[in-house]
Amino acid sequence: MIKIRKGTLADIDAMMDCYDIARKFMRASGNMTQWGNGYPSREQIAEDIAKGVNHVGIDRDGSIVMVFAFIIGEDPTYALIEDGEWLNQLPYGTIHRIASTGKHKGILNTCVEYCSTLIDNIRLDTHADNITMQTAAQRLGFERCGIIYCSDGTPRIAYQRYRPHQVSES
Repeated sequence: MIKIRKGTLADIDAMMDCYDIARKFMRASGNMTQWGNGYPSREQIAEDIAKGVNHVGIDRDGSIVMVFAFIIGEDPTYALIEDGEWLNQLPYGTIHRIASTGKHKGILNTCVEYCSTLIDNIRLDTHADNITMQTAAQRLGFERCGIIYCSDGTPRIAYQRYRPHQVSES
């Protein structure tokens, strides 16, 4: 079982290890360009921590085995979507910069389960070469909504999942 908590500055080295492992996995899987040039940087992660959006997953032995940012609110790169449309315009949270050590399976599922306790409407995006992420997102009920563009102008496939919580009647 993996426990999710907010990341701290003391966690940055372990988080950067997760990103290094994820980059190597991407390259081995044919995704040769995503997360190039050392993205995400230590500065980006420190900024996520300062904003309170960085999270880590801790396994039973206390090791950090995953990292991600979860940002509730408007994402400027999601304002324009091509080749499709969002499922709705309700408030949403966005999963960014998810990575793991590879020691545990189902990391995206663990992340999504946690994020779903905070908001019903979740978006994420991934590189066209990241088949692993595309497959995992679709398996978890995310629908392909179209193409968005990162701040550097590069395209990403955008996904959304809307699962409203059911209110039980007494």
